[in-house]
Amino acid sequence: MRLFKIKKQNLIPFLRGLEGFGELWGPVKKGNNFVYVRAKPEDFDLTALRTIIPAKKFFLPSKFTSLKFRDNRWEDNYRPRKRVIFGLHPCEIHALNIYHKFYTRLYPDPYYLRSKAATLVVGLSCIPDEHCFCYATGTSTVNEGFDLFLTDLGDRFLVWVGSPRGEDSLKLVEKFLEEATQEDISRYVSWRKKRDASFKLKVDLDGMPEIVSFSYDSPIWEKMGNACLSCGTCTMVCPTCTCFDLEDEYDLKRDEMKRDRFWYSCVFREYSMVAGGHNFREARSERLKLWYTHKLVGFMSEYGSPACTGCGRCEVSCPVGINVISVVRALRNERSTALWVKMEVENA
Repeated sequence: MRLFKIKKQNLIPFLRGLEGFGELWGPVKKGNNFVYVRAKPEDFDLTALRTIIPAKKFFLPSKFTSLKFRDNRWEDNYRPRKRVIFGLHPCEIHALNIYHKFYTRLYPDPYYLRSKAATLVVGLSCIPDEHCFCYATGTSTVNEGFDLFLTDLGDRFLVWVGSPRGEDSLKLVEKFLEEATQEDISRYVSWRKKRDASFKLKVDLDGMPEIVSFSYDSPIWEKMGNACLSCGTCTMVCPTCTCFDLEDEYDLKRDEMKRDRFWYSCVFREYSMVAGGHNFREARSERLKLWYTHKLVGFMSEYGSPACTGCGRCEVSCPVGINVISVVRALRNERSTALWVKMEVENA
């Protein structure tokens, strides 16, 4: 992995140069939140920690038309535009690595692969806030899954090159690059120590696959199910959720049809509905149990890592305080700090 540096004042022209690859997208503040939008590099907010919707939207949009049927034949309709996505933090890149495993390991998804080929991922370092717990999931640093990664050291950025595509992109910005020195490395080590000491949220995920498995019949799930709204917010903001549904729309007059693919949620009541109207996960508690078992147990047994990257999105988004932190603490019989609606999960 090669390492360079650029001066802080050259960040904007550096990003403009990368537009030679494709459209430039990055985090911009919207109200009290952040969103990924196509914008000028001057508008990007380097203090952004978590966007409302994660970067997975660039690789498989929340809704898109995958196929069209007309003139008695199917047409593959998905053509992603080339993009540069700037500002992805380590936990977000780890989520994309999980996405990559899921969509390429057994049944390669052609729509994902096209988006992957059309995207230049430019990561950015961050300082955690009170909702970050990526240190506990082992995702506070990243060594793969990005093309370029920038570490902010105050008056300069270290630029890590993480892929052949990232190496090729340097031709667009080579006039801004300088060789990194030993002094830069020393500053990076000091920055890492400062960053690691700044985590405020403490959670112990050690042994959680076993704890979740052995707690499958715990009354804690029923208590959570009574509070859950089945709104699906947790799954929509989660950077590693992969569930989707398909919907065909037929135009009888024109003898045409289109097939839309869109994000779906395993906490929706209809998710487990089968032919004949039977629902084998009718209870909200069962659907919650499915989601957290997948995040903390199932994915790890299949792919070797939990499907949670500690980004904190579920903690800030769930309207009744059900999230990875509160569930882990409840299953560990620790006092819950979550403000759950009409519910106290404590020593269940």
